[in-house]
Amino acid sequence: MKPSSLSHKVYLELRKKILSNQLVSGMRLKEDEWAQKMDVSRTAVREALTRLLGEDLVEFGKRGGYFIKSMTVEDVKEIREIREILETGALRLVIERISDEEIAELETICNDFTSMVEGGYLGGACEADVKFHETIIELSGNEKLKDIYLHSNIPLFHLKLGQSMTHMDDYELTDKEHREILDSIKKRDFNLAERTLHKHLIRGELTALDIS
Repeated sequence: MKPSSLSHKVYLELRKKILSNQLVSGMRLKEDEWAQKMDVSRTAVREALTRLLGEDLVEFGKRGGYFIKSMTVEDVKEIREIREILETGALRLVIERISDEEIAELETICNDFTSMVEGGYLGGACEADVKFHETIIELSGNEKLKDIYLHSNIPLFHLKLGQSMTHMDDYELTDKEHREILDSIKKRDFNLAERTLHKHLIRGELTALDIS
């Protein structure tokens, strides 16, 4: 495997874990630890971290080192707003053109999320959560929309700022809401899909801000 592809492998792994909040705000990413974890050189890790720095997912600490960028209250609000704009637009397109096979794909992702939670694999559940939303974007069939969404590096925000999600009711509600969104897609009911997505994202925002 070439050095560039090793760096890309590290980049994809770190990006996935950041966006699914398995690596939380303020956490330091040590080059030597990640080099050992992924069996690559520190140079490959450094290249990946530099790329993530350029995408505004990590930041330099005051005394050096790379850290997961912390989200502010305003960040959480803006993330919810941009996700709602992009995902609502995607839902409109998905409902117009989705096939039975693609509906089955979304059902599989929902089932994966449920299985991960039931098995206690909460990191995997967070990845399935990201995959559910990214698949809706992908199934819109609009490459420009997909590029905007992916390049925006939109993290999940259903966690309290800088903390990991530990309450099972958060996972259970996420599972329920994903299936409600899927049900509205099956019914080809855009208005219902829009309302359900809005409820899902608003809850995520309030949970992140610890507002009950």
